[in-house]
Parts: sequence; structure tokens; C-alpha cells
Amino acid sequence: MLTAQKFSAYWRLMRMDKPIGSLLLLWPCLMALFFAAGGVPDISLVIIFTLGVFIMRACGCVINDYADRKVDGKVKRTQNRPLASGELTSKEALGLFGFLAILAFGLVLFLNLLVLKLAVVGIILTVIYPFLKRVTNLPQLFLGVVFSWSIPMAYAAVNGQLPAQAWWLFFGNWCWIVAYDTMYAMVDRDDDLKIGVKSTAILFGDWDKFIIGILQCIALFGFAMAGSQHGQMDLYLIGLVAFVGFGVYQQYLIKDRNRHNCFKAFLNNNWAGLTMFMALAIGYVL
Repeated sequence: MLTAQKFSAYWRLMRMDKPIGSLLLLWPCLMALFFAAGGVPDISLVIIFTLGVFIMRACGCVINDYADRKVDGKVKRTQNRPLASGELTSKEALGLFGFLAILAFGLVLFLNLLVLKLAVVGIILTVIYPFLKRVTNLPQLFLGVVFSWSIPMAYAAVNGQLPAQAWWLFFGNWCWIVAYDTMYAMVDRDDDLKIGVKSTAILFGDWDKFIIGILQCIALFGFAMAGSQHGQMDLYLIGLVAFVGFGVYQQYLIKDRNRHNCFKAFLNNNWAGLTMFMALAIGYVL
């Protein structure tokens, strides 16, 4: 029987209590749907991809915690996660992962064959990512691909193909993800150094803030090129200007590398993504 306590543990393992990761995935995914459709996409696609984002993010969190089950207890921010605390077993986590993967696959069956092929690649990438933190200081670069994978899937769902314009949005989003996940990694840098977990925050060292700034600028270029390639540079431009403003604010927050402020800067990216999407969507509607 699934008790309330067990349900709570499963819920937290999927990070449903912390939807920030899902939202960071959602905004570029919706942008891709709007760009690909040249306007407002079919509502069925919006529903399928929104559900898919939340399910796949939950999938990623489960397999991530499974990979980190022996080290999460040594990190202040993660020591109370369900696997680290013993609330759930490894077998239960893998069972949940399998269930979520089946749900995601079920959604893809409503779409075309190209999306199905991309989805298979996506789930493989999702499984690989958590284990890279043991072997490379660049896991954020791979995460950028994983978190951006819904973009080509969205284009494929709308058009049945992958136009060249899709890759500008993919590229901009990839740079943005590496930037904000480096902020996230800065929160755990001291603990990660002790337990041997690798990250760009460790690799960049004293250059972290500068490189994050460069990545934010390149991301802006990618997002701007995506808008230009799709003929959307009116209201969408307001979203890009807001993106710059949020980036400046985030640089202010991380200037002293304070853990709390670095996490606050990471969270602030949700508003940057939401603003860009809203500007794009309103531009198409009007």
C-alpha cells in the first residue's frame, strides 16, 4: 500500500515540490513550438509537450538521485533527499524511473516517427548525464544538450523535419543552460571538491563569473538569431532586452560567490525564460 509518507518521498524524488527545473525546460520548449508553427501551435501539441517536460524532468531527477545516492548524504543541500535519507530504496527509485519513462513514451506515440526517434535519443541522454559528474568537469555542457532536446522534438512534431532555424534556438538555449547550471554548481562547489564530484564551477575557478557572462552574451545572440530567422523581432525584442536585464542582475547576485545568492541567481533564470516566451507568444497573437 502506498502510504502518505511513501507518496511524499516519491513526490520529492521527482522534485514535484520544486518545479523550477521543469519551468526552465518548459519556456524554450514552448518557444520552439511557437517558432515552428509560425504562430500559435495546436493546443494538443502544447498539452503533450508540457506534460512531457514535467515527466521527463521527473525522470531525470530520479535517475540523477539514483546515481548520486552514495554522495548526496555528504552534501548539505542534498542530504535529505529520499534516497540519501533512506526513505526510498534504489529498487523503488528505478521502478519509478521505468514508470515515468513508459508514461513519456506513451505521449510520444501521439506524434510522428521522427519525434519518436528523437525521444529515444533523449531518454538515453537523460540516463547518461548523471554519471558524467564522475569523469568530467564539463557535465553542464552535456546537460545543455539534454535540457535543449525538446527543441528539435518540438520542430519535428510541428513540421515533420528539422529546419536549420531550429538550431539557433537550440544553440542559444544550450549556452544559457551552461551559464545558469554553473551558477547552480557554485552553490555546491565546496562540498563537491571534498567528495570528488566535478562541475564547470570547479573547472572555471576564479573565471566563473566572467565565463558565465560570456555564455549569457552568446545565449542572447543565439536567441536573437532564432527570432531573426523566424521573422520575429518586434515584441520578442522586449523579451531579449529583459533577458539582458536579468543577466545583469544575476551577475550582481553572484559577485561574492555567496551560496544563497548563487542559488537565487539560478532561480532568477525562470523569469528570464518566462519573459522571453511571453514576449514571443504575445507577438504572434498580436
